[in-house]
Amino acid sequence: MTNEELQRLTEELSQSYFGLPFKHKAMFNGRLRTTGGRYLLSSHHIELNEKHYLKYGKEELIGIIKHELCHYHLHLLGKGYRHGDKNFKQLLKKVGAPRFCRSVKEEKAQSFLVYQCMSCTQKYYRKRKVNQSKYVCGVCKGKLEFLS
Repeated sequence: MTNEELQRLTEELSQSYFGLPFKHKAMFNGRLRTTGGRYLLSSHHIELNEKHYLKYGKEELIGIIKHELCHYHLHLLGKGYRHGDKNFKQLLKKVGAPRFCRSVKEEKAQSFLVYQCMSCTQKYYRKRKVNQSKYVCGVCKGKLEFLS
C-alpha cells in the first residue's frame, strides 16, 4: 500500500465512521517501532507503522486508523482526546476502534549460560556470566565450572 492509497483510505474512513472530513496527511513512518500509529498534535497529521500492515493485513490497519482518527477529531473539536478521557473511550466504542494494537516485536530465543558444580554436578542456568571465584554451589559449596 502506498501513502496515496493510505491517504484515500483514511479520508474514506473519516467520512464513513465520523461523518467529518480528514483534511491533513496520513502517511507511513518506518521509524515507528512500539506503536501502531500516532496523531501529531502540532501538525494534525497521522503517522502509521507499515510493519503492522505487512504482518497483520488491512483489517488491523483500519482499526489503527480509526483509533488515530478518534484522537484527530476529538482534538479538533476541543474535547478530551487522550487515552484516559471519557470522550475518547466513548468514541472508540462507538466506531469500533481498538484501544490497543497488537505487538509486532519478534520474540528472540533466550540463550542461557550453563554452569555445573564440580562436586555434586548440580547445573545452574544463568543469563549473565557468574564470577566463579566469588560464587559457589548452593547445594554443597563446591566450585562451579563453565559448560556453555
